[in-house]
Amino acid sequence: MKIRCVIIDDEFLARQLLKDYVSKIPFLELRGDFNSPLKALDLLKSNALDLLFLDIQMPDISGLDFLKSLDNQPYIILTTAYKEYALDGYELNVADYLLKPFPFERFLKAVNKVAELVEQKQPVHDHSESEAELTGPQLHDNYLVIRADRKYYKINYDDLIYIEGQKAYVTFVTKRQQITALASLKQLEEQLPANQFVRIHKSYIVSIDKINALEGNSIEIARKFLPIGKNYRSLVDKIFGLKG
Repeated sequence: MKIRCVIIDDEFLARQLLKDYVSKIPFLELRGDFNSPLKALDLLKSNALDLLFLDIQMPDISGLDFLKSLDNQPYIILTTAYKEYALDGYELNVADYLLKPFPFERFLKAVNKVAELVEQKQPVHDHSESEAELTGPQLHDNYLVIRADRKYYKINYDDLIYIEGQKAYVTFVTKRQQITALASLKQLEEQLPANQFVRIHKSYIVSIDKINALEGNSIEIARKFLPIGKNYRSLVDKIFGLKG
């Protein structure tokens, strides 16, 4: 699952901070950043976006007025230094309200909230995986072989950090490379060694040995934060010796 997002903030440093935060979360895909809502109009009209990080006080038009003008509104996370606008924001049904300056942990909490909202909109059964199940990776005792870009890649289980599912495609992430291939995350979950890998979300399988920390509804792995799905929380808690 990829959440396509855009940043609108008239402050350069604020945009840079948000871009840095977004880069740390693999399921966020930044489609653009703008110093004015008016400059983002063409992108918002021509592209399907899932999430908008929106400042409130800007020269051309306020973030709230801009929000009211949108016909097809994506999920909104307001970012502002003025807490007095919080009530106005929630009346416009925004997903969250970040008061500047906000730390990464607070940003992550807001993004995870949106990820859960997006996940709830996904169909329970994704039939696009059926083709992947017929042509998926070959799994062996200590490695798997996948076909991508007209090549065959051999990936040792010890090198594999996490796997991200994107409908009929899967991205295998190691320290050295990321390879996207036609595959089924469900099939991989069933075939990968259960003592080495665990599924933590509809879109993620991770190497148990590579998990660094558990924080709220996310795990930290290879300097990335991945969300934990409600249906997989007990499996993660078991790894950390927590009671479900």
